[in-house]
Amino acid sequence: MKLGYNEIMITSKYFNDINDFINLEIGIKRFRGNIERFHFNPIPLNQYSRKFFPNIETFHIYNENDKIFNDGRIFKKVIWYKVEYSKYLFEKEQGNICKNIEYTEEDRKKYGNTIPSEVKSLGHGCFCYCASLTSIDIPSSISELGYHCFNGCESLTSIIIPSSISKIGADCFYECSSLTSIIIPSSVSEIGNWCFGECSSLTSVSVDNLQFVSKERIFMNEPVLISIKIPDNLEIINGKNIEKKDTNEFIIPSSITKLGDWCFNKCSSLKSIHIPSSISEIGDWCFNECSSLTSINIPTSVSKLGHCCFGYCSSLTSINIPSSITSFGDGCFYRCRCEKELKKNKRIPRKCFK
Repeated sequence: MKLGYNEIMITSKYFNDINDFINLEIGIKRFRGNIERFHFNPIPLNQYSRKFFPNIETFHIYNENDKIFNDGRIFKKVIWYKVEYSKYLFEKEQGNICKNIEYTEEDRKKYGNTIPSEVKSLGHGCFCYCASLTSIDIPSSISELGYHCFNGCESLTSIIIPSSISKIGADCFYECSSLTSIIIPSSVSEIGNWCFGECSSLTSVSVDNLQFVSKERIFMNEPVLISIKIPDNLEIINGKNIEKKDTNEFIIPSSITKLGDWCFNKCSSLKSIHIPSSISEIGDWCFNECSSLTSINIPTSVSKLGHCCFGYCSSLTSINIPSSITSFGDGCFYRCRCEKELKKNKRIPRKCFK
């Protein structure tokens, strides 16, 4: 396939700097004049590179610190970096275009609680401590909820997160004490630290397709979280995501291959749990201090038990130890209620009880 002027122009829009444009025209004679065909700048410009684009009519501003030129035939600007909604309204009056509009706390106080459809993200603390907020419609144009976004919205009872959202920032729903349930769509790939901390009425969370959960906790000090659904695409339930949670029910999908360190640490209301046969490893302190856990069935797929993984399980009276387990962590049954019975099993090292 032979590249013509149109094809090479489209390709050159993705060049990194002015040297790439210059090298193209020097290296291939028939593409000389390519730069002059552009009516917009495909890269940020400075005093040196500006002269190579003499026919610009629309000036693109990619970064906040880009040098801006108003010379020649330029009649419109396109702003790509994140701008506040108030700045967008100003630029719109000037005939300019903003591609990345953020609704900030200042915007909300000035223009109200209804999020305009042009907005792409909600800024940090946008609705922070908005006590009058009981519900909100998040338009599908929004791709990100900033940290502290709904922090302290004590009257917020329900919220629908659209499938356009890919990230929920840290402390986003912190102290939303009236929030009872939430469904996190499959589009969300990241949830920040303490996102649902102190949500004292939260009883149900569904996470459909999470790829990354912060290693710090996303829940903290709620009284009873009845049910959490874990996504099917995870390989490891990791970190301290649910540490110190009173969790009655936890659904582990068959895609999970490892229960990570501290996974169910101090889940004092966890009475039973089904470990699927996909699990090969139970991490350090995984079920440590699960004081209501009475029985557990370890599948033959498990080969490793982490340090103190069942330590202080004071109600655990029934547990099987399959022959597949070849690695026992220190203290993995320390002060476990079934410790006396387990000591009869000669396969279990004495270090497991210290």
